Amino acid sequence: MNKLNDSGSGTKYIVFAAALVIIIAGIYLAQSVVVLILISIFLALLGTPPVLWLKAKKIPSVLAVIIIMSCMVIILILIGAQIGTSFSGFSQDLPILQEQLKEQVKSLSKFLTTNGIAVNEKFFLEYINPESIMILTASLLTGLSSVLSDVVLILLTVTFILLEVSDFPVKLRAILGDPEQAFPQFTKFANDMKRYMIMKTILSLITGVLIGLWLFILGVDYPLLWGFLAFLLNYIPNLGSIIAAVPVTILSLIQLGFGSAVLVLAGYLLVNFIIGNVVEPRLMGRKLGLSTLVIFISLIFWGSLLGLVGAILCIPLTITAKFAFEGNEKTRWIAILLGSDTLTDVSKFSAKSKK
Repeated sequence: MNKLNDSGSGTKYIVFAAALVIIIAGIYLAQSVVVLILISIFLALLGTPPVLWLKAKKIPSVLAVIIIMSCMVIILILIGAQIGTSFSGFSQDLPILQEQLKEQVKSLSKFLTTNGIAVNEKFFLEYINPESIMILTASLLTGLSSVLSDVVLILLTVTFILLEVSDFPVKLRAILGDPEQAFPQFTKFANDMKRYMIMKTILSLITGVLIGLWLFILGVDYPLLWGFLAFLLNYIPNLGSIIAAVPVTILSLIQLGFGSAVLVLAGYLLVNFIIGNVVEPRLMGRKLGLSTLVIFISLIFWGSLLGLVGAILCIPLTITAKFAFEGNEKTRWIAILLGSDTLTDVSKFSAKSKK
């Protein structure tokens, strides 16, 4: 009997692993649709608090959604026009920047050789290859613009989500057959997720504005574009700020010289240190409930699966998966592996297992 039970449990694990692989493959194949839905949910999370606030002021639901969506459209048009102009200029200047970068590399190689350090130009051009970083930045922005080309469909989806947001708990209670049913855990999870996304967006916006102003003061080309990139990549934990700083530092080195490049890098480090290590922990606390290793792995996993949008939303997606695993006793051990507070999670798991 024990052997039969062991073989049965082994089969269950195999089936679970196979189902997981199929789901991941399906998400990858439907990447464009999944990304569109995720962007819509993200914007809906940002739009939900003002819609609910307007409804509390006795404004009809439809009118409240129209007001918020009108504000979103105006903001997107203003930002899109400015960023689009900057990106177009950067794309046109990219071949010139590449040639200037090659000249900088040759000058650096000659300078090192003159001072007794024998370095081949191919070492910089093939192994370090700063030119590819600029190309990668351009392709990253191009990929983002292609995602946002479906902006009308995204805004329509956001509109319908906002129209349904207040009725969702009622529908869920009707499905469960209990009109008075409360969902304390789900409500807490939804509120924490909404708070995280709103606070992260505000802090990312502050980061982007400060970076853009600093680059404008230093005279670096396309400060609005780089400020927007800093805002966007600030959602990516740990690595986002570093990725945002690299192409601007290279551009400032080409355009303004070594001293300005150092000032650009110092500005990025200072802003991200203050926002990421001083302001953010005080405003948001340590409520993610994810270990550092899990955050890094989730960044790689969701980024490779869904591209830039997956990397930006890797934290909310992983927290959602953790919440889903916590709801089932058979998968709660996965939630414990994902969590950061090991002693608390293990004690809860042990208590529920005894029951």
